[in-house]
Amino acid sequence: MEYNTDVEEFQDIEYPMLQGSTYLDHGGATIYAKSLVDTFAADLVSNLYGNPHSANAPAKLSGQLVDETREKTLRFLGADPEHFDLVFVANATAAIKLVMESFKDLSTTNKLVEGDEGGFRYFYHIDCHNSVIGVRETTDDDHYCFRDDAEVEQWLDGKTSQNEGSKLGLFAYPGQSNMTGRRLPLSWPGMLRRSSHISHQDTYSLLDAAALATSYPLHKVFSNPESAPDFTSLSFYKIFGYPDLGALIVRKASGRILQWGRKYFGGGTVDAVTVLGKKPFFKNRGVLHESLEDGTLPFHNIIALNAAIDTHERIYGPDPMTTISRHTSFLGKMLYDRMSALVHPNGVPVCKIYTSTQSTYGDSTTQGATIAFNVVLADGTFAPYTSVVETLADERKIYVRSGQLCNPGGIASNLGYNTWHLKRLVANGHRCGAAHITNTEIVNGKPTGVVRVSLGAMTTIANIDSLITFLEEEFIQKNTQPLEATSDSQDFSIPIRASSRDQTPRLYIENVDRQDNYNSNNREDSQDSSSVSSYPVSAPSLTGDSRTSTCPSSVSGTRDSTWSNLHMFNDSAVQMGKPMETLQVENEKKGLKRLFHKKGRKIAAN
Repeated sequence: MEYNTDVEEFQDIEYPMLQGSTYLDHGGATIYAKSLVDTFAADLVSNLYGNPHSANAPAKLSGQLVDETREKTLRFLGADPEHFDLVFVANATAAIKLVMESFKDLSTTNKLVEGDEGGFRYFYHIDCHNSVIGVRETTDDDHYCFRDDAEVEQWLDGKTSQNEGSKLGLFAYPGQSNMTGRRLPLSWPGMLRRSSHISHQDTYSLLDAAALATSYPLHKVFSNPESAPDFTSLSFYKIFGYPDLGALIVRKASGRILQWGRKYFGGGTVDAVTVLGKKPFFKNRGVLHESLEDGTLPFHNIIALNAAIDTHERIYGPDPMTTISRHTSFLGKMLYDRMSALVHPNGVPVCKIYTSTQSTYGDSTTQGATIAFNVVLADGTFAPYTSVVETLADERKIYVRSGQLCNPGGIASNLGYNTWHLKRLVANGHRCGAAHITNTEIVNGKPTGVVRVSLGAMTTIANIDSLITFLEEEFIQKNTQPLEATSDSQDFSIPIRASSRDQTPRLYIENVDRQDNYNSNNREDSQDSSSVSSYPVSAPSLTGDSRTSTCPSSVSGTRDSTWSNLHMFNDSAVQMGKPMETLQVENEKKGLKRLFHKKGRKIAAN
């Protein structure tokens, strides 16, 4: 670990868009340097670039620069061009999808031509991003999710029921959890390749390196071709900020599997095509990347990538990713220690941080500079992660991310949800990325998502100070005054935060006697939907214990008026105290009822 003090000197020059802001969402996309934009713009106005598929001079210039950038990028990543190829794609998701389509086409071809069983087996880790999980839907239900690292290693040792058969297979996992920042073992692809177990002989490895690549030197992934993944996906905007471009890094010794049986071809990927006759013919190009890059490449973005690599090496040194790794690891540990030290006067920790016993902040091998957490109030209840925490941070120009983060396995395992819990949440209106609209951020005292802070190359200690000050000033206060019910009715007034343009308090009136979401035969399922508010006044937890959840009062006195106007999300979900359109909710729940085959169970709107 080593703090890069140079960042403080060049941040205003290279990243002027950050002035007055604290950007802590580098896991989503990092920030591009001003000199990168200037260099790229100067290049575009100084040179004439054409479509690389043409043969004129501008086209040849583009083609030459694309080829140079491909090799340059491989070397930047520490992947020897002799052993690895790079396929340009839109982003990491497109890279994963390309592998999936190739495996699906090959398995279908084997079934039709060879009479094989068809389909392919898919294994994936519980901490995968949705883009990796989605591959399972193309496997004819032949997929398995490993619940933890130990189960993966048992499978690699050939000691599980998943080791039966010798079918074509694909094993995918993230190099780094996009939720918690935990870094998973890079040894697994090599272990799989060296295994003599019959079930592993036709199984390939796919590493999702999108989160890992932001602040980790990937030469540790590619230095030994014999232990490297067969396929690695990544997005360059997570490394450089710009361009919006991705890549699939392919181990050449494994690459032909992507060509065999592939059905679709686009412009530039074939040497010959016929269109007439009963059996039209086409011949793919022999070079791996040429046969997989359908259509005209985004050559302007690739030219920008060339400039991005040069800029990164100029700003951060000849080995930029090692420098960035040490810098972010230092800051990640600092932030973790300082957040862990925040407590309310009554001793309750302010932050519930989701960590693993297999990772340690400050150790770049096991942990990235990402922290997933929820804010805990002085009374032990949780503050809504989007409508309160992210919104208040946004007002201070502190930019974080909140929600489920496209990581359902990480959310379920860290927050303690079983599959049936999640199905029930969805049936009651919960939506990924929209819990602040459906009022399902806190259900039965439990959060349904998290706040994520992720650091990058240009993060400074001042940025860490800003976040800590925000948490202290907004959420720590000695005196707490829980919200009380009115004596003449069973309605509770739950404050709804207005936008910064309208600071007039508005109240959402919650009636606790309203109809249950399910009929009397399923009253246990009505717990989740008993309150539309992000702050349920009183609801048992999913584990059966009961506690009172109040409007947050553990905040600075100067923000009392802000807290009494809970979040602008209700400007769209609740207009002046009116709940969401009943018909819309009814239609959505009917669709979900069919989705989860809950026949005979009447789902009513509020």
